[in-house]
Amino acid sequence: MVSPGAERAGFHPLTVSGVEQLTDDSVAVTFAVPPELHEAYRHLPGQHLALRRTDRRGEDVRRTYSICAPASPPGEPPVLRVGIRRVDGGAFSTYALKELAVGDLVDVMEPRGRFTLAPRPGHFAAIVGGSGITPVLSIAATLLAREPEARFCLIRSDRTEASTMFLDEVADLKDRHPDRFQLVTVLSREEQQSGLPSGRLDQERLSALLPALLPVGTIEGWFLCGPFGLVQGAERALRGLGVDRARVHQEIFHVDDGSTPVGAPAADAPAHATLTATLHGRSGSWPVDRGETLLDTVLRARADAPYACKGGVCGTCRAFLVGGEVRMDRNFALEPEETEAGYVLACQSHPVTPDVELDFDR
Repeated sequence: MVSPGAERAGFHPLTVSGVEQLTDDSVAVTFAVPPELHEAYRHLPGQHLALRRTDRRGEDVRRTYSICAPASPPGEPPVLRVGIRRVDGGAFSTYALKELAVGDLVDVMEPRGRFTLAPRPGHFAAIVGGSGITPVLSIAATLLAREPEARFCLIRSDRTEASTMFLDEVADLKDRHPDRFQLVTVLSREEQQSGLPSGRLDQERLSALLPALLPVGTIEGWFLCGPFGLVQGAERALRGLGVDRARVHQEIFHVDDGSTPVGAPAADAPAHATLTATLHGRSGSWPVDRGETLLDTVLRARADAPYACKGGVCGTCRAFLVGGEVRMDRNFALEPEETEAGYVLACQSHPVTPDVELDFDR
């Protein structure tokens, strides 16, 4: 069912044109994009889509999924294809695997995300786990197709070969670019006939493996994507190998419930606070209820406020802090350079000062 007022929040109802089973617990879903929306859905390699549906209880269900298709050249229609892996108890992923069919309408937000790579010459690498392959597949395929002077190394970790998403697409990349695409596969629960022994790709293992595979210091961009533990271990391994922070880009797909919040709790949160926010060129001011996030404050008055996961992971609710101070419960979406520049995640932010101002349009 398509939600009312979809277009006000950057959503448009799109028709499902394909549902392909990838593994027992994952599918690739393709959406048809009408000509009048081609420019709105022209994505950068590595960006994601927020999908929204209204469930049987009338509740709004949103989830974010990365686009796996290469970015289309200018003048060609965009290809919207996302990979969805079932999560235990997942309201949208279960629906996608069991019910979603060709011809269905789904609210789809216009592409977002900064986990991207504009094609350019150079040597790049990615460390991914599970469904973390999805955005990196788009990044690598676009880069290798458009830039003949680029090389890409993909280091991927999966449980078993049968659980590995996009096996054929990655093999096709290797066939088309044998001299410029390096593939390293590690299975955590299954031995391979050739290649690396089984086991998890943790910090210790990556610290030894990466220098043996690559000239670590000359890699121009590292792209880490997947579960929190893998991304955290890879980032620490790269830091230990002397890689500049600016060359490391991260996108988290799953955070364990016990993860530690970012930032110190506010000891003296104001008893009364007011939020002023600018969204789609219109500003408003509202009181912040005790304990609620700034995103929830905006949503009480503006249903078009951007969000998807509400967990500090996707970055859809990113806003610029114009005035005042806030604390974020956690942040798994913004790069250090973004927080230093003044950006916050509205879904994780609480006021520390009586007056706070956000700009969602910057």
